[in-house]
Amino acid sequence: MAGSGYVRFFDEFGIRDVATVGGKNASLGEMYRSLSDAGVRVPNGFAITADAYRDMLTEAGAWEPLRRALDGLDPGDLPDLARRGRCAREIVYGAGLPDMLVHEVLAGYRRLRDEYGAEISLAVRSSATAEDLPTASFAGQQETFLNVRGEQNLLEAVRRCFASLFTDRSIHYRVDQGFDQLKVGLSVGVMKMVRSDLASSGVMFTLDTESGFRDVVFVTGAYGLGENVVQGAVDPDEFYVHKPTFGAGHRVVLRHMLGDKAVRMVYVEGEAHRTTRNVPTPLADRDRFCLSDDEVLTLADAACAIERHYRRPMDIEWAKDGIDGQLYIVQSRPETVGSRRTTGTLDDYVLDNRAEVLIEGRAVGDRIATGRARRVDTVAELSEFRPGEVLIADTTTPDWEPVMKTASAIVTNRGGRTCHAAILSREMGIPAVVGTGQASMVIPAGAEVTVSCAEGDTGRIYRGALAFHVEHLTMAELPRPLTQVMVNLGDPDRAFATAMLPTDGVGLARMEFVITDSIKAHPLALVHPEKVTDPAVRDRLAQLIRGYADGADFFVRRLSEGIGTIAAAFWPKPVVVRMSDFKTNEYASLLGGRDFEPREANPMLGFRGASRYAHPAYSEGFAVECAAIRRVREEMGLTNVIVMVPFVRRIAEAEQVLARMAELGLARGENGLQIYAMCEIPNNVVLIDRFATLFDGFSIGSNDLTQLTLGVDRDSEIVSFDYDERDAGVREMIRLAVEGCRRNGIHSGLCGQAPSDYPEMAEFLVDLGIDSISLDPDTLVATTRTIFDAEQRRDADRVQPRATDPDAWIQDRPSSPHTRQLSR
Repeated sequence: MAGSGYVRFFDEFGIRDVATVGGKNASLGEMYRSLSDAGVRVPNGFAITADAYRDMLTEAGAWEPLRRALDGLDPGDLPDLARRGRCAREIVYGAGLPDMLVHEVLAGYRRLRDEYGAEISLAVRSSATAEDLPTASFAGQQETFLNVRGEQNLLEAVRRCFASLFTDRSIHYRVDQGFDQLKVGLSVGVMKMVRSDLASSGVMFTLDTESGFRDVVFVTGAYGLGENVVQGAVDPDEFYVHKPTFGAGHRVVLRHMLGDKAVRMVYVEGEAHRTTRNVPTPLADRDRFCLSDDEVLTLADAACAIERHYRRPMDIEWAKDGIDGQLYIVQSRPETVGSRRTTGTLDDYVLDNRAEVLIEGRAVGDRIATGRARRVDTVAELSEFRPGEVLIADTTTPDWEPVMKTASAIVTNRGGRTCHAAILSREMGIPAVVGTGQASMVIPAGAEVTVSCAEGDTGRIYRGALAFHVEHLTMAELPRPLTQVMVNLGDPDRAFATAMLPTDGVGLARMEFVITDSIKAHPLALVHPEKVTDPAVRDRLAQLIRGYADGADFFVRRLSEGIGTIAAAFWPKPVVVRMSDFKTNEYASLLGGRDFEPREANPMLGFRGASRYAHPAYSEGFAVECAAIRRVREEMGLTNVIVMVPFVRRIAEAEQVLARMAELGLARGENGLQIYAMCEIPNNVVLIDRFATLFDGFSIGSNDLTQLTLGVDRDSEIVSFDYDERDAGVREMIRLAVEGCRRNGIHSGLCGQAPSDYPEMAEFLVDLGIDSISLDPDTLVATTRTIFDAEQRRDADRVQPRATDPDAWIQDRPSSPHTRQLSR
């Protein structure tokens, strides 16, 4: 067949042949020809060239009627666009297929039957000659026909593919992208149909689609044919693989997120082309992942090979064949949104206030928008939509694109972060919340709403038009001080975006935040559910751990994935992970916690931190915490994790905890493990020379150190006027701690709130010569400038260091309103 006129098999062309076979086919040929040896499995097939399309129209005399049909097109006039599109499709379909083309197509079909067997079914896919370019993705603009069997059905599918070059959405999209309607050609790909209706399929990206973070492969999938994932008809499973550690041999899935996968698309046997339908997914399948970890890693291998070959981030479709059990790559194109993000500036959207949350879903993007809610159920209702409204729908399809581009935000009942609505909203830069379940039923039609995607992975729709502002952060010329500037972070969902900020790592990753968000249950309730007295709570625990070996396995894997995501985001920079520092009342509020926690009059000074770790009452809870850290460092290979022990009251307690950690596989010094302690108790400062022999560094927790130095309960509003990290006594404690660390040759840092809230505290720490300052993300850029300026002043005036007299810092401090009121 090599060298034949209109039909070329995948091994006969590559990515340089877009003008002949279109972007989709060119990529398939490139992978089939160049990446098969690298383990990238592509089903074989052939392309019907764009010359066939052009010659078909020439032979039929169809060019002039086509030109008349599209002359004077106004893409904003949707009824007129629909009329012209219908006319154009009729012209192309009516041109018929020349005899020579029919002969070559059927010869190609017979060759595929010889290779795969007489029962082969085909996927017949459109491939435009202007699609899948680095700056414009034409994905979904033309038609695909699945489960095509028999010669006549194949020829009919080819004719319909050619005609689909003029679908309404294709015409509109070409106008938006500046392409000449008649100069874009169409090739058709004919390939072995992967029987994913009997298994699973999905989409993967070689970066994080929300942040543009490039060190991960992001895999999504669901049961059945891939159309459901692409169009957002299901909430898919999601997986992340960290490319640097994966490439170093750590074959571990970084993160799993179980999707609902309520339906699966199958195709009906024995009928004509395009006979697909959705059927309910059995509950047992919904409760488990559609891919095993080994399969996710196989896909990640293929994704990395494809990215290396193309030397750019890629958007890849995959499918698993339920008959042969193999994973296939069925499409690959350049990723066109996240890869264009720059790190020079960052726009941070911030809500000024809150209101009633109507519903939540998965956030797409990081923006906020307001508008009047407009529910749309069918294409016919799109004509009623007005620019600036919030589009509320069950799901969206490419036919809706002209209207979607005028929406202020998009909200759907179904879909994941790689569905049609998500992809288009990213490309347009508007917020979308997908997979809400029932937004179209809950959000009142015509109501003013606020769509917020600026609060992490969870997108929220608030009642009313809430005020918000945008903070423009400029980083391109941000000076980098000698003092390490780190960030405080506890939310894995924000890790990839936060890692784009100019930091030296994470100075405080709070384990308890991960437990609250990702686990929600008390560790001992998960380890010993039989000790939970409330049957309803036991049922909720059982539901929580479905798909895991047991409660301990659930805790270890979920915690390690949360911590691992933060560590991977900042790899290879240090990430200081503080072991859990819940108070007893906070532990008790976790699912099942009331059966394991004592009641304390003052939990702030009670059974917390190191005292729990060395105590028999929490021994098994500490064991699963340590198991999670060990999995992150050893299995995931994220050895940039530094462990930190909070609230260490006494030397003997520190020795007990370190011995227990060593028993649990976390021995200080082994595999490069560093262990820090929080410096937040006056005894830590008084005995710092002795504590320093046990730990590799101290991180000053200014919140608790202020509380215990001043004797102020920081949770009490009535004495809040006496709580001030800038107090002279607190500053003296900090000075002694920093100097003690320097004297003993260990790391000194501060991770409290003070430098984020008070620039003068950042200056004070710089003058002390502290090694690192950890800040909240929203203050990082401004405070970095403060730190740099303070270093410049310090270096210019070494004669009179500003921090030698702590009282000098307090004398000029204005008294608080509370202080003035009491003095009167």
